[in-house]
Amino acid sequence: MNFFQKVIKKIRAVQSRRSNLRYELAAKGMLLSDNERKIAGLHNINKGKRCFIIGNGPSLNLLDLSLLKNEYTFGVNAIYTNYEKMGFYPTYYVVEDFLVAEDRASEINDYNKSDVKFFGNYLRYCLKPDDTTVLLNVILDYSDYSNFPHFSENLLQRLWVGGTVSYLCMQIAFYMGFSEIYLIGFDHTYHIPKDATMGANHVITSESNDVNHFNAAYFGKGKRWHDPMLYRMEKAYRKARMTYESHNRLLLNATSGGKLEIFERVDYNTLFKNK
Repeated sequence: MNFFQKVIKKIRAVQSRRSNLRYELAAKGMLLSDNERKIAGLHNINKGKRCFIIGNGPSLNLLDLSLLKNEYTFGVNAIYTNYEKMGFYPTYYVVEDFLVAEDRASEINDYNKSDVKFFGNYLRYCLKPDDTTVLLNVILDYSDYSNFPHFSENLLQRLWVGGTVSYLCMQIAFYMGFSEIYLIGFDHTYHIPKDATMGANHVITSESNDVNHFNAAYFGKGKRWHDPMLYRMEKAYRKARMTYESHNRLLLNATSGGKLEIFERVDYNTLFKNK
């Protein structure tokens, strides 16, 4: 390492410490920025209520999604392309993956139908914040550290990745105070087509229609996506389940079919009988 590289390394280390201190102060309610005031205003705003986290698996096509129109919902990535079938846009919208952010930047930047949009602050280079945007301090640490992944109960401080954007949704919903969270569209099974191009860092580029999501164009030809790594997702789901259970909150799977058996299952249609 030459002198210049050493200087750059020291500068980055100082910047990292300052950033960490900044978020530590925010977590204590000190020196809040406008963005952090938005986050603080969301704490327990939906305490005791229920919500639905909408995955994007093909099983969504088996459900009457119109039942969710007056529910609190979390949608992710390209969920807005399912509006015609759903008849509504999700209350909250979340993006974590930089491939999705880059490939659909123009669509996402034009999207303004959800009450709040949550983006990792590292996506500012392609996603442009508006009045409904909240930028989150997402720690992009996918290393095999002990007890992976951490689960954040304080969005003012940080959130942790778990290999699926739904893990961010679970942390956000927890912070907002939801006591009943139902998962739908969590098929938890993926097929990598033989004609897909496998690139560096587990990046896959589709060359044909998408069979893993609710429509064929979701990650259709030309779209990039990451190897799902189901084992890593499962670690995240177990951590979320454990955290919710330790606070006497429900995190249940209302997906139609699929292979996700980490959460207790509930029949989707029974959730609306008294509505």
